[in-house]
Amino acid sequence: MRESEARGRKPEKEQQQQQQRQQPAEEAGEQQPQKQYSWDKREKVDPKDYMFNGLKDETVGRLPGKVAGQQFVIQDCEACNIYIFDHSATITIDDCTNCRIFLGPVKGSIFFRNCRDCKCVVACQQFRTRDCRKLEVFLCCATQPIIESSTSIKFGCFQFYYPELAFQFKDAGLSIFNNTWSNIHDFTPLSGENNWSLLPEDAVIQDYVPLPTLEELKAVRISTDASRSIVPITRGQRQKISDESCLAVLFAGDYTTANARKLIDEMLSRSFLLVQTKEVLMKPEDAQRVFQERAPDFIPFLEKGPVIALEFNGDGAVEGCQLIINDVFNGTKMFVSENKVAASGDVESFYNFADLQMGM
Repeated sequence: MRESEARGRKPEKEQQQQQQRQQPAEEAGEQQPQKQYSWDKREKVDPKDYMFNGLKDETVGRLPGKVAGQQFVIQDCEACNIYIFDHSATITIDDCTNCRIFLGPVKGSIFFRNCRDCKCVVACQQFRTRDCRKLEVFLCCATQPIIESSTSIKFGCFQFYYPELAFQFKDAGLSIFNNTWSNIHDFTPLSGENNWSLLPEDAVIQDYVPLPTLEELKAVRISTDASRSIVPITRGQRQKISDESCLAVLFAGDYTTANARKLIDEMLSRSFLLVQTKEVLMKPEDAQRVFQERAPDFIPFLEKGPVIALEFNGDGAVEGCQLIINDVFNGTKMFVSENKVAASGDVESFYNFADLQMGM
């Protein structure tokens, strides 16, 4: 009898153990912490933090680090001063009137739609306007700026400085040397009329976009002094002062940008003009076309990174550039045109190559 009772209790014990193992999934789930994924841990983005909407007679802005590569929207603003002292992904400006706007480097596009009587300082990969009237824009644009169904649009070269701006250009993937600010394409030209023009050479940034008066924004250490501008100020499509130009090409290294800025400063101090700049990768076959018989001297340097090319203009530009490179940059490998006749071909060859390389 005891043996049979024992045999009867054994299955009962096993049944209890089995029941414990087969608890409902919901109950077991309540006892375990819910698994978190990386996207659950990211800070939620509030679109209102990246928008100025429906403002009138206000000064507003974002300090460095507050946009950090996000998209931004500006719409339905009137008589406002707007400052974005940071880099962003894209920016659209819709239905704004009589506003003064500064936009830090934009990785993608800046698109103005149905805006009028606005003055702007902007830097971007792509620039476009549609249905706009009377815009005055100090521009840095890596590709050809486009206007469409727009009238009375005026362009000048971007000039601006604050300490974080150079890093913001890098974060946005923009080169300070790739700026086609004056090479405008009009999608909707009218016969006998010009929908765009260039601002006066002596235009002063602060006459168009004043420095911010809001106490918070005054903390940004801004300079509109042309000599301190992060982006070199180029002559662009304006008429040259001389039939003599000179091409100088700097090769990638630890101090390439600093050397380019130094060469620009030295040439400007001697009253030569900076017409255009470009930063682009070159292959050996590109060097053969541009540098011709001198190419073997420079091909070994192409693997280090992009080259920076500068076109200077003025009587004696070739000799002046050669002297500066010999005196100031002794030992630094650079290409510089050999004489006035060769220089004309150098400039044309390089910038034809660069425009093809950048898809322009």
